Amino acid sequence: MSNPAAASALNGATFTGYARIRDVGPMGMITLRAAPDVAGLAGAIKAATGCAIPQMRGIETAGGKRCAWMSPDEYLLMMPHADVPAALEAIATALAGQHHLALDVSDARAVFAIDGMAASVLAKLSPTDFTALGPKELRRTRLAQVPAAFWVDGGNATVICFASVAQYVFDLLCHAAKAGTEI
Repeated sequence: MSNPAAASALNGATFTGYARIRDVGPMGMITLRAAPDVAGLAGAIKAATGCAIPQMRGIETAGGKRCAWMSPDEYLLMMPHADVPAALEAIATALAGQHHLALDVSDARAVFAIDGMAASVLAKLSPTDFTALGPKELRRTRLAQVPAAFWVDGGNATVICFASVAQYVFDLLCHAAKAGTEI
């Protein structure tokens, strides 16, 4: 269950170089596994986040909530930490009797924001063609040696990784955001 007194992976750590890197803090996250043709899937995602089902490699936003396509049968639902229990209940109701899995993974993930020059920072760490990365497109890849996902919004980006490697990812992002550094 979601812990209302949850703490972020790095307690709000920040770094300022040519881009600002910051620990976003606790974010509610639900991994939802279901085949894309499961009856009620669109309604479950809408009830939990207000979002439509995203396209392949896409991310949808409604208010302060998001739904990201992670794989052909996996979606990551993001919301305020306190909203997770109600969202899980809404999913269970909408998908009652259907084969699915919905789990609170909030405490297993860390979220970082890159404010400004995000493509320059991430290009040092990820084999991503940022000229081909479209708006509302989520990229699952590696940052150096660890799995991560990110999306870019203008010059900013949001990065999600496992909490177990949060310090490593933060350090990578900070090093990449230092002027004159190469990775």
